[in-house]
Amino acid sequence: MTYPETIIFDLDGTLIHSAPDLQAAMNVALSSLGREQLDLATVISFIGNGVEVLVERSLRATGKISSEIHRSALAAFLESYSQNMTALTRPYPGVIACLEALKSADVRLGICTNKPTGPAKDICDQLDLSRFFDVIAGAEPDQPKKPDATPLLACIGAMGGTVPNSLYVGDSTVDYQTAKNADVSFRLYSRGYLNAGISDLADEYRFDYWTHENFLRS
Repeated sequence: MTYPETIIFDLDGTLIHSAPDLQAAMNVALSSLGREQLDLATVISFIGNGVEVLVERSLRATGKISSEIHRSALAAFLESYSQNMTALTRPYPGVIACLEALKSADVRLGICTNKPTGPAKDICDQLDLSRFFDVIAGAEPDQPKKPDATPLLACIGAMGGTVPNSLYVGDSTVDYQTAKNADVSFRLYSRGYLNAGISDLADEYRFDYWTHENFLRS
């Protein structure tokens, strides 16, 4: 049994529990507009398609939305989040040991996330995760986001990997669809931010605790 040559991970809800800090920043933005606060479960249900969509969904849940309101809320969210990205955010239990084992086995590791690249790299730096990854690829202006296959395929290419020998690990339907669109093997972390069922994913491709053995292949 061996590992895939290249393993790429989603970030929020997969490697890290970041929702509490996202919730806090979102509520700062909503307060700036005089709107009600959102609870953690609601914010988690809005995560997965990037910060622009998170803000849009939060605005729709609390009142009217326009392009001007969205721009104002997004700016307030990003300002607050930039100052408190890791106040409450932590890697899930077992993540560090798992990454250490994979790195020791010379597996190429990367991140492909819909979080903007700058914050993704900053969070990994602050949580001492950057040392594990050859590439940390986040959302960029005017570039397709997951579930489009483009960012995942670009990440694999930047790491010198190939599709048949790569694995994508995520926690959501967005991540699963991304892997399918890229024709890349997939594993689901089932204790992340999954907000809808994935009926056609076999149990053997799901895991609820972090260990390097989850990624062995026969």
